[in-house]
Formats: sequence, structure tokens, C-alpha cells
Amino acid sequence: MVNQKVSNQKGLTVKDLVTTGIFAALIWVTMLIGGLPFAPNPLLTFYMPLGGALLGGPVFLLLAAKVPKRGPISIVGILAGLIFFATGMHWAMNLGYVLGGLLGDLIAGIKKYRSVKLNIVAYICLCLGATGSYIAFFADPTAWNSLMLNGGTAQSYLDAMNSAAQGWMLPVILLGTVVVGAFSGFVGSKLLKKQFEKAGITA
Repeated sequence: MVNQKVSNQKGLTVKDLVTTGIFAALIWVTMLIGGLPFAPNPLLTFYMPLGGALLGGPVFLLLAAKVPKRGPISIVGILAGLIFFATGMHWAMNLGYVLGGLLGDLIAGIKKYRSVKLNIVAYICLCLGATGSYIAFFADPTAWNSLMLNGGTAQSYLDAMNSAAQGWMLPVILLGTVVVGAFSGFVGSKLLKKQFEKAGITA
């Protein structure tokens, strides 16, 4: 136990970075798979953050258990932001993932990544990163549409999206993402209960 505590106080090792990279890729894949049924459809795209939050909870919690140090959660958020930037997503989504990862790292670090509840809250923060684009959309639809059109999004897609947009959607997107992220984290905590007990992670 003493050796484990000493190890946890050290900075990230090469092994930690490799593990983080693998789990970051897995988390991004879960976001992609969960969000894929929604994002391509202009009528359903508003619910993409909910779909993206559905599958990654167990993977995220396992990363926090395997590398309980400052940094990996931030790295996941930064990498997600960079990848989505490369795929042409709105800058607010990319920034959202970076900020969500940094905030999640701070929250999980309060209990040194040993609290399942705080780790789930950290996962929710990461998931909320996807809502950044939709916050920007509802804040200034004209600027959002102009930027996306210049980035290559089809006018027909934007027209359909704008016609489907309703004022009540943003609160639903935000609250729904929190609920789905919490559910995914809860399922992950039950699936990985034995691993968490061995790692000394508490509820």
C-alpha cells in the first residue's frame, strides 16, 4: 500500500502515457459510436451529446483506476478536442472537450481519483464538452451557421437543423447529457466493482 501511494504521487510515466493514449482512443470511439446515429441527421443532431455520453462511462472509470494521477483525464479531453477539430467540428465543441477534461481532472483529483462518485462527475464534465457547439448555436445561430457553412457543411443540412431548432432544446441537451453520463458511469461502477475494490477506490 505504501509503494502504491508513493507511485501515485509521482508524475506520469511512459507506461501511464501509453495507457492513457489507449483509453483516450477507446473513449473517443465510444463517443463516436454513441453519437453516430444522431450527428449526421440535422433533425437529431441536437441529441448527439446524449448519445456520445452513453457508452464511455466504464472505460473512463477504468482509466481513472489504472492511472490515478493528475493528467490523464485532461489528456483525454485535449485529445478529443483535437480529434474533433480535425474532423471539422465547431470550435466550441473542441474547446468544450478541453475544458471538460481539465475540470474533470480537478474534480476527480479532490479525492485523488479514489472516489467513484467524483470520477463519475468528472466523466459528466467531459461529456458536457460536446454541448459546447449547441450552446454556441443557440447563443448566436447566425454566426454558428456562417462558420459551419464556410467549413463545408451543406446548406441543406443547416436549413433543416435551423427549422428543427426549438428554444427548449438546449436545457434538454444539457440535462440529458448529465443524466446519460451519470447512468453510464453508474453502470461502469457496477461492472467494475471488484476492480475498484482491489484498487482501493470507494463509493
